[in-house]
Amino acid sequence: MLRTCVALSARGYGVLRYAPTNLLLNAIRTRRGLKWGVPAMLLAGVYFYAAAICTTIINDGGPGWLYLLVLLLVWNAFRFLWIGPVSLIQLISVRAGERRERQPVPSSR
Repeated sequence: MLRTCVALSARGYGVLRYAPTNLLLNAIRTRRGLKWGVPAMLLAGVYFYAAAICTTIINDGGPGWLYLLVLLLVWNAFRFLWIGPVSLIQLISVRAGERRERQPVPSSR
C-alpha cells in the first residue's frame, strides 16, 4: 500500500511540475524573479474571488464536483500569498550577499 502511494505521488509530481501555477512560482524563485513575489500576491485575490464564485454556484444548486475546484483555487491562493514574504526575505538576503561581495577587502599592514 505504501509503495503504491509513493509511486503515485512520484508520477503525480512529474505531471504537476508543468502546471501553470507551479511554473510561475518556480520562475519567481529564481534570482531574476524574486522582485515579482510581492506583486504576484495580487493573484491570490483572483484565486479567492474565483473560489467564492464557485462556492456561490454550488450553493445555488450547482454540481458538487466544484468543491474540488474550490479546494484547488484556495490552495493556489495560499501559495501565492506565501510567495510574497518568502521572496522578499530571499531578495534581501541575496542583495546583502551581493553587497558584501562588492566591498573591497581591507589590506592588512
